[in-house]
Amino acid sequence: MPTTPVETALPPEQLYHQCDPGEFAFTDTSELEHRDIFFGQDRAAEALRFGVEIAHEGYNIFVLGPNGIGKHEMVRDFLERSALVKPEPEDWCYVNNFSAVQRPRVLRLPRGRANRLQRDMQVCMEDILVAIPGVFQSTEYKARVNELSDEFSEREQNAFNAVADKARENNIALVQTPGGYTLAPLANDKILSPEEFEALPSEERERIRKLIELLREDLKKAMRDLPGMMKESRERLKELNRSVTRAAVDRIFRDLEERYTDIPVVCEFLNEVKQDVVDNVDAFRVDEEAAPAENLRERVKAFPAYLVNALVDNGDTQGVPVIYENNPSLVNLLGRVEHESQFGALITHFMLIRPGSLHRANGGYLILDALKLLTQPFAWEALKRALQSRQLKIESADQILSLVSTRSLEPEPVPLDVKVILLGDPLTYYLLREYDPDFRALFKVPADLATQVPRSTDNNLGYARVVAAVQARRSLRPLDAPAVARVIEQGSRILEDASRLALGLNGLTDLLVESDYFAGRDNAERISAAHVQEAISAADARLGQLRERALEGMLRGIQLVASDGARVAQVNGLSVYQLGDFSFGCPARISARARLGAGRVLDIEREVKMGGSIHSKAVLILSALMASRYARDQPLPVSASLVFEQSYGGVEGDSASVAEFVALVSAITGIPVLQTLAVTGSLNQHGEVQAIGGVNHKIEGFFDLCAARGLNGSQGVVIPRANAQHLMLEQRVRDAVKGGQFQVHAVANIDEAMQLLLDTPVAEIDRRVAAQVDQWIAQSRKHSPAFAAPDADSPGDTDTRKDPP
Repeated sequence: MPTTPVETALPPEQLYHQCDPGEFAFTDTSELEHRDIFFGQDRAAEALRFGVEIAHEGYNIFVLGPNGIGKHEMVRDFLERSALVKPEPEDWCYVNNFSAVQRPRVLRLPRGRANRLQRDMQVCMEDILVAIPGVFQSTEYKARVNELSDEFSEREQNAFNAVADKARENNIALVQTPGGYTLAPLANDKILSPEEFEALPSEERERIRKLIELLREDLKKAMRDLPGMMKESRERLKELNRSVTRAAVDRIFRDLEERYTDIPVVCEFLNEVKQDVVDNVDAFRVDEEAAPAENLRERVKAFPAYLVNALVDNGDTQGVPVIYENNPSLVNLLGRVEHESQFGALITHFMLIRPGSLHRANGGYLILDALKLLTQPFAWEALKRALQSRQLKIESADQILSLVSTRSLEPEPVPLDVKVILLGDPLTYYLLREYDPDFRALFKVPADLATQVPRSTDNNLGYARVVAAVQARRSLRPLDAPAVARVIEQGSRILEDASRLALGLNGLTDLLVESDYFAGRDNAERISAAHVQEAISAADARLGQLRERALEGMLRGIQLVASDGARVAQVNGLSVYQLGDFSFGCPARISARARLGAGRVLDIEREVKMGGSIHSKAVLILSALMASRYARDQPLPVSASLVFEQSYGGVEGDSASVAEFVALVSAITGIPVLQTLAVTGSLNQHGEVQAIGGVNHKIEGFFDLCAARGLNGSQGVVIPRANAQHLMLEQRVRDAVKGGQFQVHAVANIDEAMQLLLDTPVAEIDRRVAAQVDQWIAQSRKHSPAFAAPDADSPGDTDTRKDPP
């Protein structure tokens, strides 16, 4: 077995940062005082407190944090506690505008009065529908109507009697016919026939004609006065109806007016309703003496103009409202005006106005997901308009786009006083801040949630209280002290930092719920560390099929990855596959070829457009490092190529640059690379090995391959020394290291890495590289004397062009 520097091998205790259950003075979490879920979020909590308490315009809040950290739960918990100390919110109603029906009026009412007013008006209208028909069918009313009718008939009769008396005095008769009144001469109280009239002397006939003509004028005058008397009679009847109706309505509304004397706008509305009922009393008159009680509510619906639309009632709200809108569409935010079909036509009225989440949150807080809001058509612009104008005006997409010509309402805007809290990731926040000037003016308070805190005795106890709070909220079994310690350790592993605590609430909640399931299956009273581990393993297994297939491919020789022996220019690199929340490590073969050339390193991944920009940058850096290390004063006469073997997707990241450098050195010198080791790490231009991500999964990926083939004690992984503080390896790896069957080496620079992987002293490696470079330079000078001259291009530049023939 090749010898390796002892100082690079990490001892087992450095592979996992345990949380000692002895730190905790409790038996289980039921003994703990519940800590609010804002543990570790002092900065964000202070920002939220500032944004909530400052009353000036534009100080809405954007809570920024990664997905899964529990933004919604934390913010809602904070706001619900803040809401309890705020002034009582007001209620909002829409009522009919009797002077402009298309523009309903909005009423502001004290808390809890909107629904009451709505019910009161419903009952009031039912009373009116019963009382008014009864009044008009009463004996008293009918007697007064008969009096008016008799009076009119008497006046009419008196007018015609006066004409008839005058005519009779002159031997002329006033005769009523089906066609009206006419005048005829008399003789001995008998109407003369035409023959008899013609038999009279001409002087007499002429006298009679003149008398009839004079009397006809009197008759016309009586006839002209008749419509006036009829109109006067109708007016007196209407006045009687109004008087009777007013008396009935006043009796019905008396208690209602006394109930709302403290709200002038309601009293004004009630007066308008009373006046309109009096003016349109005929609409309430029915033939039957009383409507059946079960039909009253249906009949009330025929008179929507007198009802009240209780848009928002906060009577049952504790403190100010805290509203979360899960679907922040234009309609759901601003409300809508509905239509109903009648006789094939769409009609609407103010009772069909429906509130939006801004109405319900008015006076309090509205929580919105930024990404959901931005992806809803017109919603973001509508929200900004509402916040800028401090008025809530109902809009619809049809109206905005002028797609529908159906007559609709123009409700009076509702005064808006709301704090909007947007939840989103940091990228969304900074994009909005950069590209939307309105955003900066409207959302002046960022609340930046932390993702981690240092692990310490105090913080561990604080986190245990958070665990207790989640356990109590979800009605889960309590966790014993070792279980809490295992939860803390798993959080550090997910965070990929052994010295930090993860603050993601969603992941914590899921882990506790799943652990409680396994505890319940065992009929345990408490959740133990074994139950937590069982939940972790089960979640890992549910998505482990792809990892198993990748391992199977390597074991069957389909994916070529060696784990024993040594090969020239062939290195085991380590990569991580990310599938949603599931990650796993997998080794991959990296190979290099080198020959005499013009000092260019060909990145095959970049050439075929399968390499990302970060990977291409890493190849350029290692090329520059190699040129400055081995050919500082002369050109580097090498043409080399690098590739991830059997990669069929994109390659991105710089964590393979150490492996690629070692592969190039091996290709140049012919020194074989140990296949018992896999390596990960990023190089800088000074040869220092820099930290990379996913170190735990990478180590475990190569370990699983070696374990499946059989551990022989020489296998191991080389990682950056900076990543040693991140190690939270699974138990199987730690046991193998403790038993001397596997090693984890931490290196700080490329020299340490080369000495491990090439199993050769660095001085010997450098000597053999220099010898090969000198040999290639000598050969190149034979073919091209001009090669000795310095080239304008850096000899270490990576180039995707092919070498000239």
